[in-house]
Amino acid sequence: MEKKAVYPGSFDPITNGHLDLLERALKIFDRIVIAVAANPGKGPLFTLQERVDLIKDSLKGHPLEDRVEVDTFHGLLVEYVKKAKANAIIRGLRAISDFEYEFQMALMNRKLSTEVETLFLMTGMRYIYISSSIIKEVVMAGGCVNGLVPDPVEKKLAERLGLDKGADSQADVTG
Repeated sequence: MEKKAVYPGSFDPITNGHLDLLERALKIFDRIVIAVAANPGKGPLFTLQERVDLIKDSLKGHPLEDRVEVDTFHGLLVEYVKKAKANAIIRGLRAISDFEYEFQMALMNRKLSTEVETLFLMTGMRYIYISSSIIKEVVMAGGCVNGLVPDPVEKKLAERLGLDKGADSQADVTG
């Protein structure tokens, strides 16, 4: 029987931290659906379709590409997980503050559906400090995010925010 999980998020934009978590989750599951949440209340930088396209572009040529689906969802996550014929939700944790929020969400999802489990994975140390929000802030302030996001995302961020990706004034945050 195929083990399938859903990896939900706004992915505005997807980062290398997200991809690292995806790769590690695929050691546990046969297939993963990256479920992009509409979340219009968050005021996303990219449209839902742009986020889906960026994820697909970021996975092109990846060795695990054929084990990943990309989809969108609205409404209750547990209902989407059932619709996707999965029984697990993958969530990444960076800090204790992430845990508190994610723990609440996992308990509510458990209340809504006892058939759906939530699996928490710690973010890899290399990416523990990044989030989509921080990535956008750095780019808006003129910083370089090379190595923190897939190449298609870096290019799209520069285009969207009207920045010259190769400017000498950009600080490289990858160390």
